[in-house]
Amino acid sequence: MVHKYAKPRGYKARQLIVRARNLRSGANFIPPRSFRARRFYFSNEENGLLHVPKDQAPNPQAQMFSDPNMAMDMMKKNLSMIIPQTLTFAWVNFFFSGFVAAKIPFPLTQRFRSMLQNGIDLSTVDVSYVSSRSWYFLNLFGLRGLFSLILGEDNATDDTQRMMQMSGFGFDPTKSLGAEKDSLDIVQHDWALPKFEQRAEAVLRKVLS
Repeated sequence: MVHKYAKPRGYKARQLIVRARNLRSGANFIPPRSFRARRFYFSNEENGLLHVPKDQAPNPQAQMFSDPNMAMDMMKKNLSMIIPQTLTFAWVNFFFSGFVAAKIPFPLTQRFRSMLQNGIDLSTVDVSYVSSRSWYFLNLFGLRGLFSLILGEDNATDDTQRMMQMSGFGFDPTKSLGAEKDSLDIVQHDWALPKFEQRAEAVLRKVLS
């Protein structure tokens, strides 16, 4: 039975793309029949996971302009995220400007200084030390994936990314799924198992010689 198409969003779309890429990278290590079945499961034109029907692909911009409540809810969530972050950054910048908050346990090159030592104007400080201002930004952007796993996809920390997607920037599930489907469709399967003995023999001959 053909199911009604629903576009995967956010984390689910990324995981689906990862699964399809793993299939492409390991295609030659499974039998041809198994590969064709898996490729059909991902890219068939009826209910493939990577297939995005053109007439059913949702347009976030059109939805936002046609539904004022959606835009208002997004604005409220965005404000609920921006205001606490702005106040937290002002607090960190006022009380801990120039302070060292952490130290990375491995050496880094000088290119990382501007990213890790924001607010510290000393070139003699080792690059592995992280200033409080940089530590704030690293946690703010680095923990977004963890927040999505704990709080779910529809949380305030994902609103910035959602706004970027509606503006045409960032990760677009529709385009990414379509590109991955095209890449999977052109894969030329060449089962490597029948050639393992010849390859093993060639390696042994090379080692013994």
